[in-house]
Amino acid sequence: MRFWKAGPGQVRVSNRDVGEVNTDNLRDMESFVTQETHLFHDSIKNNLRIAKLDATDEEIVRACKRASVHDFILTLPRGYDTPVGELGDTLSGGERQRLGLARAFLHDAPFLLLDEPTSNLDSLNEAVILKSLGEERGGKTVVLVSHRQSTMRVADRVYSVENGRLS
Repeated sequence: MRFWKAGPGQVRVSNRDVGEVNTDNLRDMESFVTQETHLFHDSIKNNLRIAKLDATDEEIVRACKRASVHDFILTLPRGYDTPVGELGDTLSGGERQRLGLARAFLHDAPFLLLDEPTSNLDSLNEAVILKSLGEERGGKTVVLVSHRQSTMRVADRVYSVENGRLS
């Protein structure tokens, strides 16, 4: 995402240093999900549309179903038009995290970076999301960072870092 300059070494995309790639182009190619999803004091729909300003309602619903948050949204008094408090404080950590994943699914970038994307989720919601990732990742590069063994089962290749050593 190029939030920071790489220390020793390089971060490359298509064999090009990310520092040489136009920031707008880089962000168009990437989706990024962290443990903490930042939400604005606005509706759920508008918080999701940040990922794709021209998204249709159908695209938003499809992304939310893939992120296992659609059914929860339908239980809210105003559905997708329900406002979330400042920083999403009216939602649980798992609900915010699933909205962050829905944003990433809606953005539909060719590179998806997931940093502990299911850390606040129960095993049922995690399974739905991992199934969605497995089904929809064709042609995409997905980098998944997790401490959970269950999350890593969807990976084609797993690297482990222990005591500063990569194996």
